[in-house]
Amino acid sequence: MSAATTINGGLRRVPAWPLYILGAGYMAWEFWQALNGLGPYGVEPINVLEREYGEIALILLVAGLTVTPLRTWTGVNLIKFRRAIGLLAFFYVLAHFLVFTVLDVQTIGRAVTEVIKRPYVTVGFLGFLALIPLAVTSNNWSIRRIGPVQWRRLHKLTYPAALLGALHYIWLVKGWPLEPFLYMGAVIALLVLRLNWTKIRAILIPSRQQTNS
Repeated sequence: MSAATTINGGLRRVPAWPLYILGAGYMAWEFWQALNGLGPYGVEPINVLEREYGEIALILLVAGLTVTPLRTWTGVNLIKFRRAIGLLAFFYVLAHFLVFTVLDVQTIGRAVTEVIKRPYVTVGFLGFLALIPLAVTSNNWSIRRIGPVQWRRLHKLTYPAALLGALHYIWLVKGWPLEPFLYMGAVIALLVLRLNWTKIRAILIPSRQQTNS
């Protein structure tokens, strides 16, 4: 019996719903710390909370992108957890946006101005918009209503959303810290792993032969 088979056998006994509780609990814990100025929230709690929610959302987006390559390359199947991971990513992005709008700039009008005038905010907001239809359709009813093929095509919006989120993080920070670029590198690497290299090779090789002839 392979290691992947053993792992998958164990994973079948693990439900996905505890992820929602853990995700919501962590979000509430971070908010409570910010509210009381605890730990890293002693200085600029709103700014720290806003960034914490945004970074957790990006981590979850990367985790969601990992599921398919992990199954393809190792045989470990985490598909049953992908919906929970994706929805939690959306809700953390939503929390990130709400902290920005309600607690940071404090008015919708100013939030709109920031989205229009600041490119890094524009990029982040576009990533947020891309996730909305994915969150709305992350249910079995939508799959039946839209159809599995169209549903899968729609949910490829995850790819630009993750890229925009990583770009938002790079653009947001000052200087050249390594962490935002690691996220972007991870997103790009995971998207490259998803490419159908057999099909790409089939397209490229004939074109080379025609060029040589």
